[in-house]
Amino acid sequence: MNVVCKASRGAHLDRYERAALDGAGCLAFLLGSRVVDAAETIGDGTIGAAIRCAGFGHPGQRSLRAMGVVVRPAPASVFVAVAAARAGAAALVHVSAIGADPASAAAYGRSKGEGEAAVREAFAHATILRPSIVFGREDQFVNRFAGMIAASPVVPVLRAPVRFQPIFAGDLGEAIAVAAADPGRFGGHVYELGGPDILSMGELIRFIADAVGRSPHILELPDAVGALLAKLPGAPITRDQWLMLQHDNVVGEGAEGLAALGIAATPLAAAAPEWLVRFRRQGRFGRRTVEQAL
Repeated sequence: MNVVCKASRGAHLDRYERAALDGAGCLAFLLGSRVVDAAETIGDGTIGAAIRCAGFGHPGQRSLRAMGVVVRPAPASVFVAVAAARAGAAALVHVSAIGADPASAAAYGRSKGEGEAAVREAFAHATILRPSIVFGREDQFVNRFAGMIAASPVVPVLRAPVRFQPIFAGDLGEAIAVAAADPGRFGGHVYELGGPDILSMGELIRFIADAVGRSPHILELPDAVGALLAKLPGAPITRDQWLMLQHDNVVGEGAEGLAALGIAATPLAAAAPEWLVRFRRQGRFGRRTVEQAL
């Protein structure tokens, strides 16, 4: 049995990861966001595979020094990777994001890119997974927009043409389990993960509105307005988020994806309406129009 250790801030993935890991015969330890906990647990020598989801964070320096590891300022991911390597872990799965690039104009993209590089340096055969936006019952993207649509007759949209390729959290959980279970086949590879649907921001908002049975006025704001909003304190979008929205968030041409891991991608319309019903006026008894959305 593979033993999998995960240090992650993506809490909404936990239920899907655990189900997939259990189904693959793996024992999972979901440790939360503290890298120190991860380093200590991996360092006891019982871990067969490690999963890490992060860019920069707070390093577990004390734990690694206790293990005889010389530490220096670095992405938090490297501390889990070093601990996994020293413990003899067979696999390390690092969950990054599409857009990871040390040269990115956005701090988010840079942190993801630097995290990948640090992990690869410490654990050469790590598997790196780069998902597009992840949707699931507890996600903070689709559900956030659904809440906005349910609360207001007017929904402003920034960067309406930018494209996304949403991936179901259950598919990402399965990808993690598959990669962790077979490092000989998947170790050392980078996979960009997206679902079967490629939607612009405007199309995604309209899909969500249909799914929750609402007909708001969707106001597509010009880029000049969006750029100004991103500079204002307390605005609903930060400057870094605005910079990330300047590029499509889709699987790159020629990149290995879910199919290379043997996983069939779940369409947004096949999963999201199940939990989006709570945003309808009459809950699950409200009229359902999502069948007409795609």
